[in-house]
Amino acid sequence: MTFPGLFNYWVVIALMMVGFYVVIAQGNLIKKVVGLNIFQVSVFVFYISISKVKGGSAPILSEGIALYGNPLPHVLILTAIVVGVATMALALALVVRIQDAYGTVEEDEIREREEAS
Repeated sequence: MTFPGLFNYWVVIALMMVGFYVVIAQGNLIKKVVGLNIFQVSVFVFYISISKVKGGSAPILSEGIALYGNPLPHVLILTAIVVGVATMALALALVVRIQDAYGTVEEDEIREREEAS
């Protein structure tokens, strides 16, 4: 295979590594939530990429079409996007509560304040 044929997978790897790095390296809780979402998008792109059938048609019965694509992965990704948005909203709501309780969203400062009390 050539590079253009594998472009989706390189994008997946890049997004996954960026998201993973943000989650590991950043101390800000909002940045961690954004990093998790970038990681999640990489999984979505990967799942959609492997579900594509080369030369496949929409699953509508018609004469002359022998190869059909499976719509299930796309439907599952739509569901996963909705769940991801709800999860992000919950995570951001928790960050707001943490901000109210500790006065900061930096992980190190929260640990210091927790150990001091």
